[in-house]
This record gives sequence, structure tokens and C-alpha cells, in this order.
Amino acid sequence: MDDLTPTDTATEPKHPTLERLEDQIGWYDKKSQAAQRRYKLLKFTQVMIAALIPLMAVFPIPEPQSRWVTAILGLLVLIIEAAQQINQYQQNWISYRSTCEALKHEKYLFLAEAGPYAGAAKPMTLLAQRIEGLISQEHAKWVSVQEQVAAKGQQATAPPSVSTAKGE
Repeated sequence: MDDLTPTDTATEPKHPTLERLEDQIGWYDKKSQAAQRRYKLLKFTQVMIAALIPLMAVFPIPEPQSRWVTAILGLLVLIIEAAQQINQYQQNWISYRSTCEALKHEKYLFLAEAGPYAGAAKPMTLLAQRIEGLISQEHAKWVSVQEQVAAKGQQATAPPSVSTAKGE
């Protein structure tokens, strides 16, 4: 019973590989959504603040205060862009979504006994190898981004754990 077929999983307790797969799909989905929300919120805020800068020319604010308000608005736009670049929200959103979808793809191929799982002697073993490969690729991408960010003298967010992303 080391290697369950996809049809055996309905009556048996969940295999650790399937539990890991579900856990990782959930983790990447949640992190993708969070990164998307943060990215869109920061970009929307940045655009709104930037739109106020030209409007300052038509407000009847005395000259010294007008300069300060304009300078502060410009500074806020810069700070928001720096936060987005440091935390890589857009890149994380896309990368995490891609990994989540690839994991779902593997799940459905496995459950349908299609693609590489069709006629495989040990489909569960093959599934474990393929999902760990996807997760390792994601980790390698994160390390690459970290190195690029470090080269610019910045920091990025923590990666999902290769051994387990549960609890992050």
C-alpha cells in the first residue's frame, strides 16, 4: 500500500503526498492572493497620490504651503514605489499563482490517471517527485530574486519553505 492509485484515495486515509499537495496548493493560492491585493492597493494609492500633484497647481493654497504639500505627495509616491520594489508584490503574485496552477495541473492529471501518470507503475511516487520539483523550482526562483535584490542593496520577503510552507 506504499503506492496508492488515484481511485484508492477515496476510501483510504489521505496519503501524505496528497496532503502535501493540498497544503501547497492552499499556501500558494493564499500567498498569491495576498500579494495581488498588496500590489493593487499600493499601485492604486500611488496613482491617486500622483494625480493630486498636478491638482495642487489649481488649489488656492499659499505658495510656501503648496510647495510642501507637493513635495510630500511626491515623496509618498516614491516611498510607495520603493515598498513595491523591495517586497516584489507583483512578481510574487505572478510566481505564486503560476506555481499554484502548476500544482493543480499535476493534481488533476494524477486524479485522471493521464499524462505522465497513465500506466505509471507507481503514480503516487511520480506525483511526489513532480510536486517537489515544482516547489523546488519556485524556491530557486525566489533565491534568484533575492540575489538580484541584494545586489541592489534591498531586501525581499521570505520564501515559502521547501520542506513545508504550512503555518507561514
